[in-house]
Amino acid sequence: MPTWLIIVIIVAGVVALGLGALVFFGRRAEKKTKENEAALQKGAQPMSFYIIDKKKVRLKDAGLPKAVYDQVPRLGKIGKMPMLKVKVGNRITSLVCDRDVYKTVLPKQEVKAMVSGLYVLSAKRVRGPQVEAKKVGKDGKVKESWIDRLR
Repeated sequence: MPTWLIIVIIVAGVVALGLGALVFFGRRAEKKTKENEAALQKGAQPMSFYIIDKKKVRLKDAGLPKAVYDQVPRLGKIGKMPMLKVKVGNRITSLVCDRDVYKTVLPKQEVKAMVSGLYVLSAKRVRGPQVEAKKVGKDGKVKESWIDRLR
């Protein structure tokens, strides 16, 4: 057998093993994600609050309790998290929110939301400014800004 054929077979085998490992670990991560989401949904409570501010900040600068910061995995501390500064009753607190929720809420809005601990799972606007509809081009596709494409 020629040498180049042996090298191609070995490379194909390594690639197949790599893809198999990705599938295995991907399924495991998907199971963990589903279990965590089920636990969050189970402990969720309805809450209405007024959104003062929203921004993406590092967890260290978010103003969350130290116990919360210590529980977050190392990779979670590196990136920026979508945070909401809200007024619940007469108390002002910071809440971490889901990325989809972050896109749908605006500052100076009153919302009814499902909250699990310090995590906002979903929110529905009661009063305040509305989120602008996305611009649709001539071809019927939604136009995105270059910043949204980078995310």
